[in-house]
This record gives sequence, C-alpha cells and structure tokens, in this order.
Amino acid sequence: MRILKLCLVFIGLILCAACSSDSDSLKDEEKPTIRVAYEGGFPQGCEVLKRGETYTFKAQVADNEALAAYSLELHHNFDHHTHDDQSETCDLSPVKEAVNPFIYRENFKLDARPKTYEISIQVSIPDAIDTGDYHCGFSVTDATGWQRRTSVDIKIVE
Repeated sequence: MRILKLCLVFIGLILCAACSSDSDSLKDEEKPTIRVAYEGGFPQGCEVLKRGETYTFKAQVADNEALAAYSLELHHNFDHHTHDDQSETCDLSPVKEAVNPFIYRENFKLDARPKTYEISIQVSIPDAIDTGDYHCGFSVTDATGWQRRTSVDIKIVE
C-alpha cells in the first residue's frame, strides 16, 4: 500500500512538472501610446476649426510590440461632457440641443503591424452642421488587444 501511495505521488509530480505554464512565455502587458501634443500634431487643445474646410488630423502612436488598428472620432460636446484623459480646459459655449451635429467615426487597420505610426486622416467639415464645442478622439489598439484613447476639445465655427 505504501509503495502504491509513493507511486501515485511520484506520477503526480511528474505530471505537474511536465505541464507547460504560460509564465514561460512573455506576455505583452503594455498599452500603446498616443501623442497629439507635438509639432505637426493636429488638433491641439482648444483648436478652432471652420465649417467647409478640410483638415488633416495627425497623431503619433507607438507600441512595444506591434500596432494593429486606430480610429478617429469627432462628436459634439454641446452638453459639456468630459473624457477621462482631458487635461486642458477650454472656454465652452452655452449648453444647447444638437440639431444637425457633425459626427465622424472611422476605423483603420494596420496590416503591417508597425511599432510606430503617424496617423494622418483628412476630414472635411460640412457647411451645414451645428457650430460649437466638439471632441476629437483618437484611439489605438495593439496586436494583443490593448487599447489607449485620448481626446481633445475643439470648437467648430462659421
């Protein structure tokens, strides 16, 4: 009986030692980064844009391993909501109801999986949209699914 117990313990130890562990491989636990506040980054905080004009929205993104996708979103801020990462406070127009707000959302893939990339997206601001306070949001996702977002207050005028 004692030999049987020793054999079972020995077999159990061998099985435990033979199992692979995820800790043997390195995991990517680092989120990608986004930078808009650099020379050439657009828009900067509190930037004023005009209806009917076309602008090139730019941000630098990077990851320790590989970038997979990014997006740009523009939406109204007529209710004065905020986003977690906003640091700059801009002068806001009075709260108002949206009648014909400008909304832009576009997602892009990075098939080449670079470690660094400069986002550059041309967007035309329509003539017939509500003027006022807006948010410009950039988002980036790395190859393992980590995501980072940042947003900038802007104003669209006549």
